[in-house]
Amino acid sequence: MLIRPPPENGFSVKPLKTHLQAESTRHGHSSPEPPTGESRIRRAIDLISTLISLTHSTKVFSVKWQLIRCKLEELLAGVSAVESCDDSGENRRLLSSVKSITATVKSCHDLARGCVDLTYSGKLLMQSDLDIVSAKLDGHIKSMAEIYARGLLKQSNAIVVSRPGPTASREDIKFYITDLLSRLKIGRAQMKKEALVAFNEAIQEDERYVKAAIEIDNFVAVLVSLLDFQEAGIHQEAAKAASLIAGFQPFRGVLIMAGIVAPLIRILESGRDELELGKDYAARCLIKVTENSDNAWAVSSHGGVTVLVKICAACDDSGGELVGLACGVLKNLVGVEEIKRFMIEDGAIPVFIRLVRMKDEVTQLSAMDLLLSMGSGDESTRQMIITEGGIRAIVTILDPISSFSSKIREVALRGIVNLCFTSPNSLTILLSLGFIDYILYFLQYGEVSVQEFALKAAFWLCKASEDAKKAMGDAGFMAELVKFLDSRSYDTREMAAETLSSMLVVPRNRKRFVQNDQNVGLILQMLDPQEKQFGNKNLLLSILKSLASSSSARKKIASSGYLKNIEKLAENEVSDAKKIVKRLHSNRFRNILSGIWGS
Repeated sequence: MLIRPPPENGFSVKPLKTHLQAESTRHGHSSPEPPTGESRIRRAIDLISTLISLTHSTKVFSVKWQLIRCKLEELLAGVSAVESCDDSGENRRLLSSVKSITATVKSCHDLARGCVDLTYSGKLLMQSDLDIVSAKLDGHIKSMAEIYARGLLKQSNAIVVSRPGPTASREDIKFYITDLLSRLKIGRAQMKKEALVAFNEAIQEDERYVKAAIEIDNFVAVLVSLLDFQEAGIHQEAAKAASLIAGFQPFRGVLIMAGIVAPLIRILESGRDELELGKDYAARCLIKVTENSDNAWAVSSHGGVTVLVKICAACDDSGGELVGLACGVLKNLVGVEEIKRFMIEDGAIPVFIRLVRMKDEVTQLSAMDLLLSMGSGDESTRQMIITEGGIRAIVTILDPISSFSSKIREVALRGIVNLCFTSPNSLTILLSLGFIDYILYFLQYGEVSVQEFALKAAFWLCKASEDAKKAMGDAGFMAELVKFLDSRSYDTREMAAETLSSMLVVPRNRKRFVQNDQNVGLILQMLDPQEKQFGNKNLLLSILKSLASSSSARKKIASSGYLKNIEKLAENEVSDAKKIVKRLHSNRFRNILSGIWGS
């Protein structure tokens, strides 16, 4: 298929004639005539090859000739690639194009000869003639590309190039990709599909093939054009290739410049069932390219936002991978405020809340992530999510009798904290839905990761209102929080202590806390100056300070064997420790303390 002799590394290809055969004419002075009986295609190849050689000898207008030479080389590659197709000699459109190409090349040859011999009549006229020829070459290249894209030529019997081995040179890799490009251009559906499959296998195993594809002119453009090919298998493999290339961040801009967004959206918009897997790859590619918010507008301008929301709205109760991927793209898009507002005004929030209620966890996770992104830093949007039933939908996931995984429960807990943190009216909703009982359950029996999120939820809840603190005290939170004071995690210990300190502001919680003799003793024990595990002892002192306002608590503190820990801290001028000791030495307890210290 390609114009190159067999390389020495073991893979083979059917050799074809090339412009190298015309190299001997480099120094000639007359336009060559093709041998009698040679095909029009072969004649065009020889003429282009000779002209390319001649352009290297031009003495003026070097920039223009360099541009023309690049176009001639691209045209040569295209014409050479079709020479061995089974019906290349009978395809009328191809022969018409070749005839026109030959006429342009002859005209260009005369101009090149004039620039070599400096026999042209005037600079302005020559510049104009070169511009005209350059424009004609553009037209021929476009014409050939249309013939390739429409698959008008039959597959030839050329030997398929084998993929080079792991130690292949950069040149051999580029040669292999160039061969695949030829097959993508001139092959019919089956050849195109096989070439795409081979390309996808190569780039998944070795990223050098991706770099080679990016460096070869028109490869990405041809790939993008195949996204609109009628056959489903080509759609799928082309979308997969685009998604794989988009996995390399430096190459995403190349895809965008090639206009990949519009055909990807057309795939997603298609109602054909056989394109479902292609739709998944299209969505994956869009997720990657829209990580750069600058590309979000490209999706929006082609109607992608509406298409993606429709995918979410049209799914059945089972959800599906495509819906989750669509949410992933939309999550990237809502980073642009104008796009987010458009989605909200278009009624997208109820659609995503419905997805949270789905049975499929992938769909639920994606929808919750999207809602959290929409509500982040935007109080009005958070209120809208709450009003539309978003909190109720998320809390349902926390019901212990349900079979949801720890992963989705972590996201649900995080979502509730983020959505409700600044919303006073959400507390009433949470309490009515049994949220307190759910997080207590996960503090007691949840996996470590879920326990951490449950503790964060408890930390936030007890700061929300007095009613929440009372409800948590009645439910039995304090006993669980005390257990977390001995956690290996510094953050967990700190959060548990701060939550407990906040709860003990409520008198009835203090009374309930001191009923357990071990609670007071444990906190006093942790205040040992030699105890390094609990780094921030101020939180423990804050707890004791709250307890010291209760007479029963003061008795237990005073009678504890660990009272000396507070006294040592007071001697070291720790403010809260001094205040606690002062309360213990009040007139009401002076006699009791004197008896204890005198024994």
